[in-house]
Amino acid sequence: MTVLSAEESPMRIFLAPMAGAADSAMRRICRRYGADGCTTEMISSVAVHYKDKKTFTLSRISVEEGPCALQIFGHDPGIMAEAAKALYESAAVKPCAIDINMGCPVKKVVSGGDGSALMRDVPLAAAIVDAVVRVSPVPVTVKMRTGWDREHRNCVELARAVECAGASAITVHGRTRADMYAPGTVDLYSIAEVKAAVSVPVTGNGDVCDADSAREMISRTGVDSLAVGRGALGDPFVFGRIKAALDGSDFTEPTASERLACAAEHLRMMIAAKGERTAVAEARKHMAWYTRGMYGSAVFRSKLNSAVTAAEMTDILLQIEKDVTI
Repeated sequence: MTVLSAEESPMRIFLAPMAGAADSAMRRICRRYGADGCTTEMISSVAVHYKDKKTFTLSRISVEEGPCALQIFGHDPGIMAEAAKALYESAAVKPCAIDINMGCPVKKVVSGGDGSALMRDVPLAAAIVDAVVRVSPVPVTVKMRTGWDREHRNCVELARAVECAGASAITVHGRTRADMYAPGTVDLYSIAEVKAAVSVPVTGNGDVCDADSAREMISRTGVDSLAVGRGALGDPFVFGRIKAALDGSDFTEPTASERLACAAEHLRMMIAAKGERTAVAEARKHMAWYTRGMYGSAVFRSKLNSAVTAAEMTDILLQIEKDVTI
């Protein structure tokens, strides 16, 4: 997350980190269409400790993505600091910040004491921030949830602790770990409490997907910036759409052809970065997101999900364009 205050700039809208979705290709696409910054998929500090090559590949940032923060996760202060230092030093394009994940709710992450499990151990969370701050040449930020569950919402306590430990900014996803991503569970009041409790910039995250939800997040929480996650899946135009609504400027909705051209470009970027076989497999979900709501999209999604080559996937996109523009 880029560190900005409300006084330094107008409302900023970032692409939130999303494991398995917000890879380099998606980050570049979203920056192109209006995102003010982004964050990498979360990187395992333990994998960095053991010098896993795939992990270092996952952490690569391109010039087109900047400003881009690098997100790490783990629960050992020493290993987290080691990972932050190693990743920064190995990066050809340096991250603008090191973001510490204290919000991931996935079972395999929290069962190891990582992600949102850290919200249950505030002293350890603060110790991790302190250790990373001591070695990081760039600002250290934290992404958290509102708490472990609704009976244990301690985001204010955690926010104060990580601020005291040296965190330069905080992102709050307005759900508890128990809420996962359930609709209608975003707690704007808790985000507002964090904003009032700390002096560092606070970014609001959780179901920001259009102008109305952005306005509500801003008016009810007073956050300094916004982070859009799932609202950007298949719709990188969301950043420009929200910005236009907030500043009163005009926004021209993309045509179906423009959306499909963006999907094809996204696919090409993925292939260039990962090779055809891996990229096509991973792009299936992205192509389904891009084609939501289009004429006959259910049939075409089935075809896209069975595509095994780039040519096949591209031909399906061309067929969709032909059908929706008739």
